[in-house]
Amino acid sequence: MNSLLYLIAVILIIGWILGFFVYSAGGLIHILLVLAVISIVLRLIGGRRI
Repeated sequence: MNSLLYLIAVILIIGWILGFFVYSAGGLIHILLVLAVISIVLRLIGGRRI
């Protein structure tokens, strides 16, 4: 019974850690997408001036 509770605790901790990093990566991906769109727009604007 103790090993079953230990296994459940380990699975919950691993799930919590993975959820935390996935949420952080999701925010990072969102920021990178915004930066990519801004750079594309600036390149299009700069290309039209030349």
